[in-house]
Amino acid sequence: MKNTLSLAALLLALALPATNNAVAQKIPVNYDESKVPPYTLPDVLTTKSGQRITNRKQWESHRPELIRLFSEHVYGKMPTQPVKVRYQTTSVDENALGGKAIRKQISVFFTEYPQLPPMNILLYVPKGTTQRAPVFVSMNFQGNHSVSTDPGIALATRWLPNLGEGKVVNHQATEAARGMQDRRWPVPMILARGYALATVYYGDVEPDHPEGWKTGIRSVLSSPAGPDSWGAIGAWAWGMSRMLDYLETDPSVNAKKTVLLGHSRIGKAALWAGALDLRFAAVIANESGEGGAAVARRWYGETIEHLNAQFPHWFCPQYRTYDNNPNALPVDQHQLLALIAPRPLYVASAVEDQWADPIGQFLGAKATEPVYQLYGRPGLEVSDHPAANQPVGKTIRYHMRTGVHDVTNYDWEQYLKFADEQVK
Repeated sequence: MKNTLSLAALLLALALPATNNAVAQKIPVNYDESKVPPYTLPDVLTTKSGQRITNRKQWESHRPELIRLFSEHVYGKMPTQPVKVRYQTTSVDENALGGKAIRKQISVFFTEYPQLPPMNILLYVPKGTTQRAPVFVSMNFQGNHSVSTDPGIALATRWLPNLGEGKVVNHQATEAARGMQDRRWPVPMILARGYALATVYYGDVEPDHPEGWKTGIRSVLSSPAGPDSWGAIGAWAWGMSRMLDYLETDPSVNAKKTVLLGHSRIGKAALWAGALDLRFAAVIANESGEGGAAVARRWYGETIEHLNAQFPHWFCPQYRTYDNNPNALPVDQHQLLALIAPRPLYVASAVEDQWADPIGQFLGAKATEPVYQLYGRPGLEVSDHPAANQPVGKTIRYHMRTGVHDVTNYDWEQYLKFADEQVK
């Protein structure tokens, strides 16, 4: 398929700064299927020592080894020390969105680290439900105020990316930015289907630039610098689990029925969070691409080298050693996806988002099927990459919609149907 978006256009679509765009643009990119070199994925049912996995117990014993390998070579080691928090509900509106929702805003303070600003949760719960609502959990790119035109949402006060300028600056939120990304967040649709929505601005956990760690959670929880030091993807994944910690205390939602959703780089973080935290009931990765659902050994679109050139703060330093040799990685992304098993997994891509390699994402999802089969769970149940707007699969599901790198109502319609069938 022809690539219709340039790298610069994709960065603009993501609404985030081009950290090292000039360097990345010099790295070769392949969009020709006939030029994809042969590669062999690590067998998802074979351990590093060569043992063949044939049952669930063996797989579950193998999970720690995979998590260790992803920690040491891709995302970095997560902190293990418990963190004390204090929850403060800053506002409640029992009749938000014209009486359709209860809106809560909760600040999560890290009590041992008063220098850190709080992580602010925006929570919408459908009005009039008699049972605890299942909840979609996600992070947003532009502040909670960008999710809806609801005037009661507090404006973000932390670092925000300057749209389109390609600069790392402290862009303050204004009223003009309220609801600027509401097309990605069809809150009324989500509520009407009986789901709550919890979101956090990802910059509350760590601002998305190379120096962002200095004012984020990694400034206090990072271990000594080393090849396996965790990056921003890990920090955002850590923040998703802290969101779930709060939801477990809120009687208006069912924290056992949480659907973790992430788009683009937050999709990468959602997959890592879902692999690590078994409390999430299902995981959805929307156009997560390289370092997410797309297999790394397949040379198509964005590569490990592109990631590390543009966003050196996302992954652990060891990941850079695979820039020109992804075949040397001891793992590949299908094994990350397999760590979600047996929980429901949805991988999605877009026709015009060739940068994120739709076929590579499909293949990543497809390669998890042997693990799901250990649990008697049906997978994609097709062999070939499907046509646009033709979702496939059951417990593992995939679609490629028409359009560009984005989150659309079409995507949400599929995710709500998926949650109805697999979680609700």
